[in-house]
Amino acid sequence: MAWNEPGSNGNDNDPWGGGGRRGGDQGPPDIDEVIKNLTKKFNNLFGGSGSGGSSSSGGSSSMPGGVSAGLIAGLVVVVIVIWGFMGFYIVDEAERGVVLRFGKVLDSTVEPGLHWNPPIIDEVNLVNVSELNAKTYENRAMLTTDENIIDIEVTVQYRIQDPVKYVIAVQNPERSLDNSAESAIRHVVGGNTMEQILTTGRDLVVSDVSTRLQDYMDVYDTGIFIAQVNVVDAQPPDAVRAAFDDVIRAREDEQRAQNQAQQYANRVIPEARGEAQRQIEQANAYKGQVIAEAEGDASRFDQLLEEYTKAPQVTRQRLYIDSLQDVMTASSKIMIDVEGGNNMLYVPLDKILEQSGSATARPRTSSEWQDLADQIAPYLPGPSSNTAVDRARLNSGRGGRP
Repeated sequence: MAWNEPGSNGNDNDPWGGGGRRGGDQGPPDIDEVIKNLTKKFNNLFGGSGSGGSSSSGGSSSMPGGVSAGLIAGLVVVVIVIWGFMGFYIVDEAERGVVLRFGKVLDSTVEPGLHWNPPIIDEVNLVNVSELNAKTYENRAMLTTDENIIDIEVTVQYRIQDPVKYVIAVQNPERSLDNSAESAIRHVVGGNTMEQILTTGRDLVVSDVSTRLQDYMDVYDTGIFIAQVNVVDAQPPDAVRAAFDDVIRAREDEQRAQNQAQQYANRVIPEARGEAQRQIEQANAYKGQVIAEAEGDASRFDQLLEEYTKAPQVTRQRLYIDSLQDVMTASSKIMIDVEGGNNMLYVPLDKILEQSGSATARPRTSSEWQDLADQIAPYLPGPSSNTAVDRARLNSGRGGRP
């Protein structure tokens, strides 16, 4: 049985519990009664009449239609509180705020932190001034100055430098950037040849596009700063791509050959310079040697002349002996004049030296020379007055060594 069926015990079936309803009412609380109670409370709170009479009783303030002034005041207070909380906002470290009050820009931008501006009256625009943004533009079938067609892809990196200009000066700065980039790229590509864009002139294209695009941004007062422009890809049309690839490979081969030639030159030229310097030093040394020998010979001649003036006979004999010794020292043969006869004795010293060893061998010892003298002894005549002379001649054949 339901709790509010007729005949049921209301005290037992009351879902709110307790000792039953006042006046024996079996139904739920009346909505109108709840509203009236709330109205009385608001009236008491905001200075309204505290009597519990109806809206027709004297001393009570109510609005037409049954809505009291206290309720409206309460709603106004709630709206004001909500409006106040809506004015709080936070500006991040990388952001700056641009405040518009009735469409007019305030003097300065809002720095990072917690701020409050009256909602509806002020409009706050948060702009990120630290982020580096990037956009890529793919341009197909662009005409170069030599009437060739090229496909180019360019990346533009930028950031917002002036947030006030970015918000106020241009309605859509991003669209202005797109149009300006398209115009700058077409202008620069149209002013260069296809070979320059594909090979050696790519850096020049990047510089020209960056400069021209920044000029456009400054003229439009967009507040955008162009940080960097990169040519991602530049390719000729598919119909001529193979021929251009061959040209590029040929240019790379040319550059490689030049590098190899430069390396060879860097290796050979220093060697040639070193060899030339060495020959110069040798020539200088030879010059100094010849000059020194000439000066020594001249000094020796002067000394000989002085000695010759003092003792001509002795000096002449000494010069003759020295000359004979020099001649005999360089000879490998000995001619001995036998006293008392017309025969000339020939001693084949060179053959004897070849039998005993090479003539250019190490210097011989005294015992080796003694053995050589014993081998020559059979060719010599008996004791005579010329034995000393013969021995001197023999000694001269071995360099004057005893």
